[in-house]
Parts: sequence; C-alpha cells; structure tokens
Amino acid sequence: MTRSARGVLGSVMALVLAATGLTACGDDGGDGDSAITVWSLEDVADRIEKTKAIITEFTAKTGVKVELVPVSEDQFPSLIASNAAAGDLPDVVGSVSLAGIQTLAGNELLHPEANGQVVESLGRDTFSARALELTSSDGKQLSVPSDGWGQLLVYRKDLFAAAGLPAPDTYEKITAAAAALNKDGVAGITAATAPGDVFTQQTFEHLALANNCQLTDDSGAVKLNSPECVEAFDFFGDLMSTYSVKGAQDVDTTRATYFAGKAAMLIWSPFVLDELAGLRNDAKPTCPQCAQDPTFLAKNSDFVTAIKGPKGTEPAQYGEISSWAVLDGADDDPAKQFVEYMLSDGYAQWFGIAPEGKFPVRKGTKEDARKFLTAWDGSQAGVDARKPLSEVYGPPVLETLRTSPDTFQRWGLPQGQGKLVGAILGELPVPKALADVVSGKSSADAAAARAQKEVESVKAGL
Repeated sequence: MTRSARGVLGSVMALVLAATGLTACGDDGGDGDSAITVWSLEDVADRIEKTKAIITEFTAKTGVKVELVPVSEDQFPSLIASNAAAGDLPDVVGSVSLAGIQTLAGNELLHPEANGQVVESLGRDTFSARALELTSSDGKQLSVPSDGWGQLLVYRKDLFAAAGLPAPDTYEKITAAAAALNKDGVAGITAATAPGDVFTQQTFEHLALANNCQLTDDSGAVKLNSPECVEAFDFFGDLMSTYSVKGAQDVDTTRATYFAGKAAMLIWSPFVLDELAGLRNDAKPTCPQCAQDPTFLAKNSDFVTAIKGPKGTEPAQYGEISSWAVLDGADDDPAKQFVEYMLSDGYAQWFGIAPEGKFPVRKGTKEDARKFLTAWDGSQAGVDARKPLSEVYGPPVLETLRTSPDTFQRWGLPQGQGKLVGAILGELPVPKALADVVSGKSSADAAAARAQKEVESVKAGL
C-alpha cells in the first residue's frame, strides 16, 4: 500500500468474525503492577521501534507496562472482531481511521466515557474543534483524535505567477487555471480517475464536499443525485477530460506527471511533501530543472487545502483523522493514562514519526496554546533523508498545512453513516460512475443517478 493511501484500508472496515491469532511485541520495562495491551496500526518496522521508544519512556515514568501489538490495517477488522468474540480485546487501539472508529462504535466496542474523560483532562479547547466533531456522535466522544492528513491541491506557483493567475481555491479558479496552463506539453491538472481506486474516491470527495455535495442527508437518505452532486460530477468530468492526462490515472501516475513537470496542478495527499523535497529515493522529482536543483519543484509549488464550489456553504477539504481509543472492558485508569501520555509528553515524538502525514490536531496545552504546532514545524520529515519541513517550505505554507484540520469534512460520518462509508469504499460505485463522465460515455446527470442507485442498493444490504 502506498503512503498516500494511509487510512484507506482502515476506512474500509466491515467487522467480520474470523479465528485469527496475534503475535505480541511486548515491553517489559517498569516495576508497576499495572499492565495494558495496546494495538497500533503503525506497523512499519521503523515506526514500531519509535513507538516502542515512546512506550519505554511512558513505563519508566508511570510504572505501567505496555504490551504493544502492531497490526496491519488490512488485518485489523478481522482481528478486532475475533478478539471481541473471544472476550480478549486490547485496552487501547491507535492510528484508527474515522470510519474505523464509527464501525467500532456501531459494534459497541468503544469506551466513550473514558475517551471523553481523556479529552476533558487534556483540555477540550486545546484540540481542533473539527477533529472533536468528527470523532463524536450523539454527544459522546467516541475516541481521542490524535493527528490527521487532508487532501491537497498542489500547484506550480511559478507558472501561475507568470500567467497572472490567482491561487486555485474555487471551482471557477481551478477551471480557469487548467484552461490557461494546458499547453506546451503540460497538462492543466492531474488527478486520480481510475475507477477501481480508492484514491479516486478520495479525490472526488474532496472536490464534491467543496460544492456541498453530501453522500446522505441527516436522516441517512442518499443524496448523490442532488444538484450539488450533479454539478460536482460535471466539474470533475470536464476538468479531467479536457485539461488532464488521457487514460485512467492513479496514485503513482499522477505524482509522476507532476514530478516530471508535466502538470500545472496535482490533487494528492500531504505525503507528497517530503517526496517533493527529494527526501525519498524511490519518488524523486524528475522535471528538467530538477537535475540541476532537486528542490526546484518544492520551491515552486504552493498548496490549497480547502476549496469552495458554486453551491458550497464554506471552503471544505477531505480529511482523515487518526485516533487513540480506549475500548470497552479496558483497565480504565492505566489505559486513560497511556492515551493522555501519547497526547502530551509523548505527542511530539508520535507525530514526529511522519510529520508530513501526521498534522497534530491537539494544537497545544492549557499553558502554551501552540506548543505542538511549533513542535510540528521542527519535526524531521522524509524517508531516505530527513529534514524539517520548515527548511523546505516557507512559514505561509506551514501555517496553511497545520491549520488544515479545522476545515476537514467527510461524506457520511457526521450523519452517522460510518458503515455505509466503509461499504462504498469496498465497492467504489462513485468512481465507477465518475469514470463514464471522464471518458465521455455518460452525462453528469446520468452518472449521478447511477451512483445514487448503486449506493442505495449498498445501503439496503447493510
């Protein structure tokens, strides 16, 4: 799975019972009597080691022993279900996506009271209000939001400046820029269009939310044939068929096109930030100017987070929030103590694991309102080489990125439709309907009607 798709598999959760065992990665430090089990979906080797280092410090400080169990995102649904059936749930889970939290809540596996108490203890006003909203339901704090990433529109600010174009933060400005810059072997924009790719779903949802196109209304009724959604289908279809690269585009081809200097705009996740700066060997910029200056594209790119469409009520951005959550039946006090630690003393180390994709949603403390935002600025980003984002991108870019969680939105989750969201990410009816618009086989009205019918069918089967 590519780093750009972090959170995708976790979002496709459908809890199914399966007899599956676990191999624990324990930490034997500390002399206290308390012990908890923590599952983390950060299962890459170097991230496991960094998590264990934080845990070692936690145990030394509190005496609470922690058994760390790294779990891959694709195995998490069946593992959590089988352990729930066996009455052997972990005390805490971490790096769980928004749809994952909704599904855990629907199966009554969370401990909202404990998670709410952690948020209150740390200070509710120290968190992003939107992050708390997205991790709550019916007045209950389902989980403790930790960090997030939001879809970005990356654009060549040098080309925009030369053409006298404003930042592409509305439908109208995006279309105008794509039309003006689609020439001389450079596409106006590149974005995912592959019908079987979750990345296409994320890309379209980002633009659809901008026009107030919602998956459902508050009652749960599917609304993909609404005027807002039809307009979003039409906008995306016209943009991709007229001003983009021909053929189905995916997470790899879109990045490669922009990195080669062959597109003026790109829609991608913030995991592109370190790659754009040349900090990852297997994904380096290849533009003609990049041979002389590997940081050329980083220096000449800017970023739009939230976008507004003609029918949008406010600028919106597709965003994913990862959470820590105390589960039902947990050893309350040490479990809460651990989550508090991961959002306080251990927090900078945690989001420092991958700051390009872990924007802190707890901004600071009661004493220092910007403590963690400041720490994020100096965190080392990258894979094969590491460097603070502040050394690559200027203060305005960092401010835009660090405040982006405040504009995060998602289809279905605020309306309590977490199970439906997971189901459609598995079947992808929207990208399939969208592909017909991009290829010219279908009108926007017909594609929206098709998506409406297929999502209604999925919902009926839940």
